[in-house]
Amino acid sequence: MKPTVSDHLLQRLHAWGVRRVFGYPGDGINGLIGAFGRREGDIEFVQARHEELAAFMATAHAKFTGEVGVCMATSGPGAIHLLNGLYDAKADHQPVVAIVGQQARSALGGDYQQEVDLPALFKDVAGAYVQTVMVAEQARHVIDRAVRIARDQRTVTCVIVPNDVQELPQVLEPPREHGTVHSGIGHTGVAAVPPATELARAAAVLNAGRKVAILVGAGALHAADELQLVADRLGAGVAKALLGKCALPDDLPYVTGAIGLLGTGPSWEMMEGCDTLLMIGSSFPYSEYLPKEGQARGVQIDVDPRQLALRYPMEVSLAGDSALTLRALLPLLKPRADSAWRDQIVKSVARWWDVMQARAMAPAQPMNPQRVFWELSPRLPSDVILACDSGTSAAWYARDLKVRHGMMGSLSGGLASMGAALPYAIAAKFAHPARPVVALLGDGAMQMIGLNALITLAHHWRRWTDPRVVVMVLDNRDLNMVTWEQRATAGDPKFEPSQTLPGFSYAEYARLLGLNGLRVDNPDDIGLAWEQALAADRPTVLQMVVDPNVPPLPPHIPAKQVASYLSALFHGDPDARQVMVATLRQWWAGVAPGRHGVTPADAAGGVGDAQDAP
Repeated sequence: MKPTVSDHLLQRLHAWGVRRVFGYPGDGINGLIGAFGRREGDIEFVQARHEELAAFMATAHAKFTGEVGVCMATSGPGAIHLLNGLYDAKADHQPVVAIVGQQARSALGGDYQQEVDLPALFKDVAGAYVQTVMVAEQARHVIDRAVRIARDQRTVTCVIVPNDVQELPQVLEPPREHGTVHSGIGHTGVAAVPPATELARAAAVLNAGRKVAILVGAGALHAADELQLVADRLGAGVAKALLGKCALPDDLPYVTGAIGLLGTGPSWEMMEGCDTLLMIGSSFPYSEYLPKEGQARGVQIDVDPRQLALRYPMEVSLAGDSALTLRALLPLLKPRADSAWRDQIVKSVARWWDVMQARAMAPAQPMNPQRVFWELSPRLPSDVILACDSGTSAAWYARDLKVRHGMMGSLSGGLASMGAALPYAIAAKFAHPARPVVALLGDGAMQMIGLNALITLAHHWRRWTDPRVVVMVLDNRDLNMVTWEQRATAGDPKFEPSQTLPGFSYAEYARLLGLNGLRVDNPDDIGLAWEQALAADRPTVLQMVVDPNVPPLPPHIPAKQVASYLSALFHGDPDARQVMVATLRQWWAGVAPGRHGVTPADAAGGVGDAQDAP
């Protein structure tokens, strides 16, 4: 058989360094699937259970390797299924190429079976580049441009290949004539450091500040050493957007932790009190958690100029690589003689960790979800990769989990989609088979697509050097974050038809698949369960049965939210009494952290357990 366009596409992907494609087959890509079989394994096709999972896995591959992620799906419904995972990549600025099939060219425009206007479908998510290969001579430059644009612009691109084109004879080099394109492969050199004049302007602003706050995001993940040096030079505290959680370890005394609705008290206090804001590699969107306009002078560093001065009116905006720019900026910064601001931050952080411990150890029925994360922290392997889902699991991940140097972690940040944790974890294992991985998700995400993804995990785990993958499911039978949002923002009581989830034995299901499965409903068993899962010879599902009524209290609660919250509880919320008890315990833990969430009423026997409520 003569090589086809499909063979050429895979050869070109291989030349770009692609070694793995996540996808699901279908007759719209039969030509491409056949070409995988002729490649002798130098590009692996990883079959997901659903195209959405494949797109999530491609996104995670990009996040955990820095390489371009690639996913593939058939025409029509398969292509449509990719969209949510691709929007996750777009929202988090990850380089992902989607390759999708299409009906034969002769059928297009004829309302043919599974014919969808794919260029229109992908024009938003892959707006930087979406192109259909119509002749064999196009294949080379379309793939080259899709990969280069995805990589250099850190975005999503899409290549559409009609099924008849896939079977055409390959054209390795287009003819040297008018109307042809001759593309190439290679590294793109860019100016990674801003001009010296702009660095001097930024240094002047930062040197003038006496209360400097630093906010870091995913764009600073590779700049840990430079961040520490700059923070120490400026006497600053460092807050972290969720995607930047692993940019600095949480054991540094001036790291205030997460910011925003899922953030910490010290991050809130620092932003309220600072006179200078240095934002690095972050597009954190919530202005109410940043300094008020006019309160602070601003400097921002981002590799993407489109993100500069977008969230706060910055005085100096620097387009450049965060590590290289900080390294160039450091000699221009003056050490702080007065340590009062830094001392204040360190004191606030130390107290906050006491509050977190007290809240985690507060009684709950049957278990406090915060304690699940709190007990995991000291047991985390030093080289662990963490994959978290959206919802209250993200709140506890943000606040209660202490990451250390060398760890990696991510979640669906900009899109905040449910269902990303388990495909992220699987992709992490493919990319780093010798590292342990922990996925943290709720029962809503597990029921949505996680149960399907678990089949993929069960299928592949034996091939990995280190078989440890821990899938922790918070089993509270509630779409918990939305329930809290209904109460606190809309002022509505919990609506059980939309919020209550059916029960499911996740641990038993795992055992059915040949994995380990542990169900935990006693708080004294949490630590041991983590230890067993992290020492197991195969992946383990931990079904943590937790209390849905423990509130993810934000660091600052506006009066309007307090009024909405109370209105919801006093107007028919089915769990009102249990919620009030749990809220009181969490509030008291913040007031008197030494009591570990045991209120005076608890100690006197005056507050009944939530399970005692009618």
